Amino acid sequence: MAEAPTQLAHRFPAAARADWLALAERALKGAPIETLQSRTGDGVVIEPLYAPDRAVTAEPFDPAPRPAGRSWEIRVPVRHPQIARANAETREALEGGAASVVCAIDPDGESGVQVGGAEDMARLLDGVLTDLAPVALDAGFLGAHAAQWLANAAKASPIAPLAFHLDPLGAFVRSGASPGPIESHVAACAGVAARLAAPHPKASLFLASGVAVHEAGAGDAAEIAFAAASALAYARALEVAGLPPAEGLARIVIGLAVDGDPLVSVSKLRAARMVWRRITLACGAPCAARIEARSSRRMLTRADPWTNLVRLTAAGFAAAVGGADAIVLGAFTDAVSLPASLARRLARDTGLILMEEAHVGAVVDPAGGGWAFESLSAAIARAAWESLRAIEAAGGAARALSTGLIAEWAKNGRHELEKKIKSGELKIIGVTDFRLDKSEAVEIETAKPIPTRAPDPRLPGPDSHCSQLTPILLEELAR
Repeated sequence: MAEAPTQLAHRFPAAARADWLALAERALKGAPIETLQSRTGDGVVIEPLYAPDRAVTAEPFDPAPRPAGRSWEIRVPVRHPQIARANAETREALEGGAASVVCAIDPDGESGVQVGGAEDMARLLDGVLTDLAPVALDAGFLGAHAAQWLANAAKASPIAPLAFHLDPLGAFVRSGASPGPIESHVAACAGVAARLAAPHPKASLFLASGVAVHEAGAGDAAEIAFAAASALAYARALEVAGLPPAEGLARIVIGLAVDGDPLVSVSKLRAARMVWRRITLACGAPCAARIEARSSRRMLTRADPWTNLVRLTAAGFAAAVGGADAIVLGAFTDAVSLPASLARRLARDTGLILMEEAHVGAVVDPAGGGWAFESLSAAIARAAWESLRAIEAAGGAARALSTGLIAEWAKNGRHELEKKIKSGELKIIGVTDFRLDKSEAVEIETAKPIPTRAPDPRLPGPDSHCSQLTPILLEELAR
């Protein structure tokens, strides 16, 4: 006979919302309970207490599927400028437990590996089994060329789950200008993607990322809205290139940032799935969102960089609970310089511990049913949908960038962050609180890149321009 469950709280009176409010008001010494509210960068209210009578039922969405074995891809960034070193780091990451890598490509070597052609790409991926280890790219305006180089490197593995990550709008955001009309770059990338779609049926084609908007200071709703607007622009271009919406949308990945605030980050990923569901239903091509979550760089600090390990762990946890399909955790020294071996290993092992020891991904949508998560997810989704409508009304993602709409959102978000830091509402350990007299030195890598030859990404026609979204560090706003 089964034993009756042990009742632990049956002798305690049931607590009502009024009881909590009475205690809180007593502690606030007359101040209104609204002083405990906070807001996201977009103005979405975060209540101090959520209860069944005040919770909001979020729209349905398709949670990320949890495949057998691993719950998400542990994706490691590779950006050392020297090809030989980058290849060694790629192999080190995959042999150390990572599932995939994302290679930043920059022939100048300032922000990525100095790959300038198909032979360089082959050297970068020498010894990498692309059919087992997915390879993703961050190649900016060289994306169309880099996608073809990656396809050549993986031609012996047509079923390799590559991630071409074409994202000309993301490059436009970061640079403030495009070499030729930005619309031509979107169309050119769509043409290459449509050509590669059939020979690489498991490859994702575009990355519709809002990360650059986040890093410039924008709020969560603005980030989701820009990513969604980019996805719509890419889906339209793919349709012109010959891929129907059902296939085009299914092969677009949404890119979002996660930071050290698990409540907001989890809710943001869930909200993005709600927005994606509504978009795909409206297009008559319903499909689940595929999300690549990257740890926020703006939250990292140069002062007391060891505290970044806590921030990155919280971000990784939030990405996993939020249902990210691939998680890219940066290194705790990223705000200082290129990561050395220890920093790379800790970033990789953080994901492994969250997955294999903490079993964070054992449950599909573990935040589902939580009043705070459900309410905040719904609120962020509504705000993101309104922002998406504003972008579409302005003429789409490219036009919204050119007119300064997105830059204005980033400016407002940055201003709100600065106010929170100056008022003490947002505390930065090691910077505004618990500052060390002397920061402990950390091991980093340095490199002196020599620019390599690469194809000119310029396309015919006048250059397009927009307000460049410069990445920020919260640490700098505190000064």
